[in-house]
Amino acid sequence: MDNSRLLLRSGLTLAAAATLPAALAGTSAAVSGISVSTTGSTVSVVTSACTQNNGAWGNASLLSSSQANFAQGRQVALSGTTVSQSAAWSGVSPGTYTVIVICSNGVTAGTQSVIVSRPSAPTISSTSTPAPSRGVMGGIGGAARDYGPLTLGIGAALVTSGVVATAWFLRRRSKPYRF
Repeated sequence: MDNSRLLLRSGLTLAAAATLPAALAGTSAAVSGISVSTTGSTVSVVTSACTQNNGAWGNASLLSSSQANFAQGRQVALSGTTVSQSAAWSGVSPGTYTVIVICSNGVTAGTQSVIVSRPSAPTISSTSTPAPSRGVMGGIGGAARDYGPLTLGIGAALVTSGVVATAWFLRRRSKPYRF
């Protein structure tokens, strides 16, 4: 008895899982057969719903909010292949638009609204600090500051006295001790 209940539950679960993809595919296909995108002031539409008829795929129309039907919008002929067809409009001013695609056989492939936003002004940002104009702070005394003649003279005197003292010390050490 327990085995039959388990088998019945498994069968119902499998039946539900088998019908779920078909139900989901039906709802997504019914929504729209077009995909609309914007890049700056360019609006483009892509579809795969149209078939070529008398050498044409169909037309797409871009309607502003004040336009009511396909004929009033900016129309562009679809171009593409059997896999996908596309159309684009450039120089579109900011606002809300409706894109309608009608295939060459008279069937509407889809309708979708799109918002074209104002192009943002480019911002200039720097992620690095500017390099010093006269070199880097390194080496003997640093190379980025401009020292005066007095400072350079004192530095040269110190270096010279260090060299003379080192030479005198090494000379004294090299002589044998005399008693």
